Amino acid sequence: MLQEAKKFNNLIIGRVSSQSKNNYKVITELGEISAQISGKFRYNVIDLSDYPAVGDFVLIDNSQGTAVIHHVLTRKSVFARKVAGSKTDTQIVATNIDTIFICMSLNNDFNLRRLERYLSIAWDSGAKPVIVLTKADLCNDIEEKLNEISLIAFGVDVLVTSSMSEDGFDSLKNYLSPGHTAAFIGSSGVGKSTLINRLLGQERLETSSIRNDDKGRHTTTRRELFILPALGVVIDTPGMRELGIISADLSKSFADIDELATQCKFNDCTHKNEPKCAVQNAITTGELTVERLESYWKLKKETKYDGLNSRMIEKEKINTIFHEFGGLKNARKFMKEQKKNKGR
Repeated sequence: MLQEAKKFNNLIIGRVSSQSKNNYKVITELGEISAQISGKFRYNVIDLSDYPAVGDFVLIDNSQGTAVIHHVLTRKSVFARKVAGSKTDTQIVATNIDTIFICMSLNNDFNLRRLERYLSIAWDSGAKPVIVLTKADLCNDIEEKLNEISLIAFGVDVLVTSSMSEDGFDSLKNYLSPGHTAAFIGSSGVGKSTLINRLLGQERLETSSIRNDDKGRHTTTRRELFILPALGVVIDTPGMRELGIISADLSKSFADIDELATQCKFNDCTHKNEPKCAVQNAITTGELTVERLESYWKLKKETKYDGLNSRMIEKEKINTIFHEFGGLKNARKFMKEQKKNKGR
């Protein structure tokens, strides 16, 4: 990142802490300042995801009294979702994050299918997901719910918290440290802002509970970054009850199905009507639920990987990355030609 920044003379590095329409707050060595993007930057934008987002490291010019953002440094991780009502537009939720706290309350908000969706996007983001179960004081069957989560969240730590307990948030501190960034993701009213307020040691964020109809109140209306003394950085995000998928890592979020698939008779088994299907056999024996398999099919369809096995999905992802070269094969050809030209 520093090497990339050195290419731009007379610009200072800042980190986007909040954004409201075309206005940004950026944290710099001079403190937090207001900024806007340059006209050239706006002209060159191709997709909504190209605009600065909370968590981005940006290069700004503050020499004229008004800070202007000229460049967004390469992101090391991105949590993104599909814009509601759009087929292709991407909304960047948070960038350059190390840990994603997926918050879900242990009352009526508890939903395994939604959790699978969050995990699929979180694994794909490049950050490490951690499940944070809130409102433990409102749940009478915590162990049962933990057992249910253990069947779908492989390799993911699960924390149980309660706003009624003074130390109910202490377990989160084990995942925070100087230079580390964590984002809080989840539905409205599950307690994200409450947890951040506890970490901050003050009531910086407005909080409210889930309504009686189980629909969260949108107390957080924008993404915002906070610096925690000796604990790094946290990002608060608005509630996301609907989470449209742009890209997802199903090989990690559905590792059990991928493992079963290796035991199917046919390599291209769709796990529907084929003979000697290990996945369907697992459903018969009770090792796998119909609901989880249906969730897997649904997410594969949303991510345009319907009908592909895990190996084919990885190949498709790589080809997407090298799309501008006409696929991986042409990209390799291009790189070989580049090496030849350098050697002349």
